[in-house]
Amino acid sequence: MSRKRLAARFVLAMSVVVASAVPVTAMTLEEVLAKNHEARGGLDRLRAVESARFAGKMVMPGGLEAPFVWEWKRPNKMRIEFTLQGMTGVMASDGSSGWRIMPFMGKTEPERMTDEEFKEIEPQADFTGMLVDPEQKGYEIEYVGETDVEGTPAHKLKVTRKATGDVSYIYLDAEYFVEIRRETRRKVRDQVVEGETTIGDYKEVDGLMIPHSIASKVKGAPDGRTIVIEKAELGVEIPDERFRMPEASPGAAAE
Repeated sequence: MSRKRLAARFVLAMSVVVASAVPVTAMTLEEVLAKNHEARGGLDRLRAVESARFAGKMVMPGGLEAPFVWEWKRPNKMRIEFTLQGMTGVMASDGSSGWRIMPFMGKTEPERMTDEEFKEIEPQADFTGMLVDPEQKGYEIEYVGETDVEGTPAHKLKVTRKATGDVSYIYLDAEYFVEIRRETRRKVRDQVVEGETTIGDYKEVDGLMIPHSIASKVKGAPDGRTIVIEKAELGVEIPDERFRMPEASPGAAAE
């Protein structure tokens, strides 16, 4: 056997020995969640935030843009106000029920959501998300393992919402531990709807890492909607009246 071939075999054998000597430790769910909390700014900081306001635009298929303002306040109060084609719509929760104003659908007066509709929007009123205090919020989380998201190594989590049975798969960047992809499977009016969301452009806002780009679409669809956050504020003063359903105008009541 030539010296070159013998040397090559020796190098290969040594690389196998070295590789086998390096322990490969699978992370536990608790470790993954702790890393995620730390990457986002810390669990204490996440729990301490009392209110938030985000302003930006929703970019629809075809390039149509709709300016929006999303406001949130503990506990579980939320309001989304957006303008499209000169009309302004509102979708909100006062913490116990939901309401909306949808002029695009011919509904210019506020109307109460059904219980089923409220359950659909309820997760949007959770600023800190499913991975913070999941037990208190009614979520069950399982660590699926390591995977790949378009070339990026990631940790995959399965999150089940106990109240509805909806399932979400959350993918955390294996290096930075922030969420980069989410796949959802939920039941809407007796139909199963699957969606996927790509999350990125993280920026620090008052000590927390906040994504400024959220692209969502129905699974299999060529395109969908992208939310671009242009201004993010934490700890802002928001009166409770912003989240309460206003009374219908006198003219509408008479009709």
